[in-house]
Amino acid sequence: MTGEPRTRWPEAAPLDEDTDVAPPATAAPPLAGAVGAVGAVGADDVEERLAAAVDAADALDAVFALSRHGRRVVRCGGHRSADTPREDLRYEIGSASKTFTGLLLAQLIRLGRLTGGESAAACLAPGQAARTGVISLAHLVTHTSGLPALPADFVVRALPAWRTQPYGRYPDDRVVAAFLRARPRHRPGSRWHYSNFGVAVLGHALAAVTGTPWEDLVTEHVLHPLGLHGTTLRAGSPATDATGHGKDGRTPTLSFDAGGFRAAGAVRATPHDLLTFLEAHLDPAGTPLEDALRSVRVPVLRRGLGHRHTHTLTWFRHPTDGGPMYFHSGATLGQQSFLGFRPDTGTALAALCTRRFRAGDPFIATAYALLADD
Repeated sequence: MTGEPRTRWPEAAPLDEDTDVAPPATAAPPLAGAVGAVGAVGADDVEERLAAAVDAADALDAVFALSRHGRRVVRCGGHRSADTPREDLRYEIGSASKTFTGLLLAQLIRLGRLTGGESAAACLAPGQAARTGVISLAHLVTHTSGLPALPADFVVRALPAWRTQPYGRYPDDRVVAAFLRARPRHRPGSRWHYSNFGVAVLGHALAAVTGTPWEDLVTEHVLHPLGLHGTTLRAGSPATDATGHGKDGRTPTLSFDAGGFRAAGAVRATPHDLLTFLEAHLDPAGTPLEDALRSVRVPVLRRGLGHRHTHTLTWFRHPTDGGPMYFHSGATLGQQSFLGFRPDTGTALAALCTRRFRAGDPFIATAYALLADD
């Protein structure tokens, strides 16, 4: 995957190196421990399960929004009286923002502006020699770049604001500089290692090679085409944005500042916008992003013992008895999110809560189970 793909990626298997990452099969076999569907459930059952999920979130604000073949059920709750209806607020989705950046890359490839095989270092610093020169845009989005989760000096830089705004102390220029001087921990394309650093670099590389800021690219190529008018890339006011809280569920946190990591975690969206985003993945036909939406469902790598874990360009992909489910979770210092969809049942789920993750937290597991057992 160090060179440019011969066909529009990801139709071509981009990962064909080494032993820790396997090329995709055209139809992956069921994985051990697959979660089975429990059959059809009635509207009352859905309401009850969503209400139970909201209660289990144990947060001042919680929203579980489900769409089945375009019919939506939204359940909200929490421990405070809300001035603005909870379903109208924008929530920080953290790392689930990567699904927007991945879709952006897929659309730019579809438009013929990129191939995915471009060197990220060449995009950011043309003509400058760098050890990261062999890392492609595709490596970055699939977490196979060899980069660590965060830059080597991130903790030292962020420590003074560790409990408030650690990412905000690491701006754009530091992300780019850290990438250009980094030494990949393994050969790009050979192993999978989740990296906020890598996707942040991808955002800067896309901006550099197109001459357009990442925020403008996402707005032009993802938000506007899909009609996501309740989605933003920067903090708003308490009247529009949900307020996050610490692990105790009571202490307010500051609005998340992603610093130079915006492509990896800056998206804020309403529950209904997130359902619109997921519904477009379920039924791409007729949308302005049809080809890109189809491409981000294509498996591009499998990893782990027996290659049990499957990934697409942007989504984690797990099996069910009826077919694959796609999902991504996220968290900031005061909020959590889960996005997922299942083509076999036409179901999309967006789950959000305003409490920081804590050990043994049931929120993500509850949301996953709702989708997997749908």
